[in-house]
Amino acid sequence: MKRTDGLILSCILLVYLFVGTLYAAYTPAWQAPDEPAHYNYVRQLAAGKLPVIENGDYDQKYIETIVGSRFDPQYSVAPLTYEDWQPPLYYLLQTPVYWLSGGSLLALRLFSMLLGAGVVALAYGVARRVFPEQRWVAATTAVFVAFLPQHLTMLASVNNDSLAELLIGGILWVLLGLLEIGDWRSEIGRKRLVTLGVLLGLGFLTKAMVYLLAPVAGLVVLWRCWGKWGELVQTAVLAFAPALLLGLLLWGRNIIVYDGLDIMASAAHNSVVVGQPRTAEWVAKYGVDGTLSRFATTTFNSFWGQFGWMAVPMPRWVYAPLTLFTLLVLIGLLIHWRHKPAPLPNPQSPISNLILFLTLALTLTLYLGYNLVFVQHQGRYLFPALIPIGIGVALGLGSWLRPFSNRWPILLTLLPLGLALALVGLDLFALFRFIIPNLT
Repeated sequence: MKRTDGLILSCILLVYLFVGTLYAAYTPAWQAPDEPAHYNYVRQLAAGKLPVIENGDYDQKYIETIVGSRFDPQYSVAPLTYEDWQPPLYYLLQTPVYWLSGGSLLALRLFSMLLGAGVVALAYGVARRVFPEQRWVAATTAVFVAFLPQHLTMLASVNNDSLAELLIGGILWVLLGLLEIGDWRSEIGRKRLVTLGVLLGLGFLTKAMVYLLAPVAGLVVLWRCWGKWGELVQTAVLAFAPALLLGLLLWGRNIIVYDGLDIMASAAHNSVVVGQPRTAEWVAKYGVDGTLSRFATTTFNSFWGQFGWMAVPMPRWVYAPLTLFTLLVLIGLLIHWRHKPAPLPNPQSPISNLILFLTLALTLTLYLGYNLVFVQHQGRYLFPALIPIGIGVALGLGSWLRPFSNRWPILLTLLPLGLALALVGLDLFALFRFIIPNLT
């Protein structure tokens, strides 16, 4: 990236680190989704134990009691260990922070926030690779990823999403970088393929959401090597052998620890998580229309910001302009696709767009599929696709300004600044008006 890119990204990251530190410091202890269970995973590792999920790790009534009490000190968070089924990489990285800080929750939150800074930087880089001649798209994408209130809340808490999103961003960056290479058998091509495999493997050791990028990478490799079957085999080995070798460390361990071929420990998790609301129960209680209405409303609200353990939504008068903003973005995207400027952003534009689209589509499919069984109407589960979503926001907003950009070219340049001012204002308003007063 050029010096101008570095300056723009540095400004975004400095503001992100400032606002993120406020969230990490002032959000009341444990008032982020599942934070005590993630913390307890680190605590167990620090004590020399690799956690195993077992019966008794999840108690719905106790969770409701302790959350309802706003984590009153009379209730210990130690029994909340239902994240013990998760892959260990994020927690292993947090363990030295735990040791050095004496188990400080703030220190662990700040480490997650630093991982989030990498997510923001990769959002800028990915958008820059897709739209190399339109710096404002990259800047607007990074701003949206950095300052979306719910996303900032999650990045400033103890949660393995931060590392998972960092690896997803890295995989997208490498995939798009591969498209710029004419010969994947060159030295730089081989290095990028191995890097892709390592990132995928580290993702397998971090969180299930990263598995979504494996079929995306596979389709890109297949597209690039179609009809060249010898090259396809060599490319697939370079890209996926490191991923499989790293993944085997986790899968083998889970086969030993859990019954059968439960390589992701998902069956063990589902057998322990008893009492979690199920969609069939909601359909019986509210009907199909009522369940769908609650799903849509809660997903939208919690994508933008529904804080604590979903207990503190923002008022309707906040969501109303956010609904209008969303509609403007969607209509702007339709305008962009219908009147796409020529020439295309880069020679690899179709496959680049396909990579972004598949990432979004697979994330949405997983979210919908999970909600067919469990009631998990949480917009944060769409964050694995936040970089493609952010690019969509940039393009949608830019479509409204493009007719005026020939006369006033500065408008597109000022777009990320205007969005940053609006979102940072909302971040600070949400923290001091809703989060602190209602969760303390």
